[in-house]
Parts: sequence; C-alpha cells; structure tokens
Amino acid sequence: MPIELFNKGEHRCLMFCDIEHGDGVQSNQFLIVDNGTGAVIDPGGNLAYNDLYVGMTGCFPPHRLSAIVASHADPDIIASLDRWMTATSAPVYISKVWERFVPHFCKPGKTAGRIVGIPDGGMRIAVGQSKLVALPAHFLHSEGNFQFWDETSGILFSGDLGVSIGVDPATTITDLRPHIPSMQAFHRRYMVSGKVLKLWASMVRSLPIRMLVPQHGAPMAGAAIEQFIDWVSTLECGIDVMTQRDYSIPA
Repeated sequence: MPIELFNKGEHRCLMFCDIEHGDGVQSNQFLIVDNGTGAVIDPGGNLAYNDLYVGMTGCFPPHRLSAIVASHADPDIIASLDRWMTATSAPVYISKVWERFVPHFCKPGKTAGRIVGIPDGGMRIAVGQSKLVALPAHFLHSEGNFQFWDETSGILFSGDLGVSIGVDPATTITDLRPHIPSMQAFHRRYMVSGKVLKLWASMVRSLPIRMLVPQHGAPMAGAAIEQFIDWVSTLECGIDVMTQRDYSIPA
C-alpha cells in the first residue's frame, strides 16, 4: 500500500516504498495526482512496475498520465520505462544529458517524440492544475541530475540526496542527528564534492520545504530538513576525500 505524503482536495502525493525488490536495492517511487491526471517520479525498475501501475490506475486512467519524470538515468530510476511507454502516452522528462541514452531502456522507436530534455537550468512541468519544478542538482550524484519541487504540497523529491540506509522508509525523520550514521557513508561516496553540496544548500534554503523525500530510505520533515541542509553544506565527499591511494594499480 502506498504512503500518502500529502492530501488536499484534488492534489495528492503518494510514495510506494514496500514493493518487493528481491536482491535489488530498496527504492521509493512517487505518484503526484492532481485534478484527474498526474505524474510518476522515478518510476523504478521492473520489480516496482506492477504495484506503481496498479496504484496509478486507482487514481486515474493510464491515458490520463501527463508526465513520467526522472531525476537521472540509473536502472533503479527508469529501467521499467519500456512498460510505461506501452501502457501510457505520457512524455518522459529527464536531463538533456541523458536524453539520447533513455531509448536504450526501450524497444526501438518506442520513445520517438516522447522525450523532453530538461535544460541545465531546470524548468516547470505542468501536472493538472499544479506544477513540478525541476531544480538543478547536477553531480548529486549524476552528471545530469534534477530534483523535483512540488509547489502545492511543499515536498522536495530529492533523488539520491538525503538517502538513509537501513532506515524504515515508512517512518519520518524529524531529528537528523540519530540518523547521520545511516547517511554518512552513502553521501561521502555518491555525492561528487562539497562545493556542489554548498551550492545546492544555498539554492534550497529559500524554499518553504514541508518535507524532503529521497529515492531510498525515509522522508525528512520538521527540524530535520534544516539540520540536513546544514549538515551537507559542510560535508567533505566524493573528490574531496580521494587520494593517490584510491588510484593505485592493483597488486
């Protein structure tokens, strides 16, 4: 069953987090519903497809889906794309960096005319009477990477930024400090540099974020959001912590 992150009249935000992944990494998929249409965010791989598709059809018919939105092009983000191309007529929004790679997930010709390359500066994507704002999040962790700000709910869908490992995704983190150990190793490895994190932190401080929801692990709300922004803005990671030892010829 999906977790309802937000519900106000004709606008809902749903998170699917308990889909059976077998040996795959735990991941969250998201459905935005607005006035009889909607968008799926980071729809995931084939292991996630059935539950997300059924959940969507419980809200509106498949032909009413207005957008398939991807933060980047990893398999746990869009490996199920071929099936979404068959079941719906929705366009795919993804960084222009990955625009020509996306067809590799589908049978020949299925993505023709249906890929919208998001420019580096981001854009606004209409979903019913609301909008998703594609926010630049390049190198966090992908070269072409976006997060999605839902203006109506105040939820920032943050992709791989904010991931917690081993934390029940059905919980909500309201105090970051006990959870830093579940986040630190992931962020030090998967985020490219502290410089990029500082730039991101400066951008999002002006947003009225009600909830920050990553693609893996648990959402953050309340004081944890500002605590997280403060924490990552001083974090050394990626190329900051690389040394010659990491670039040695194996014995």
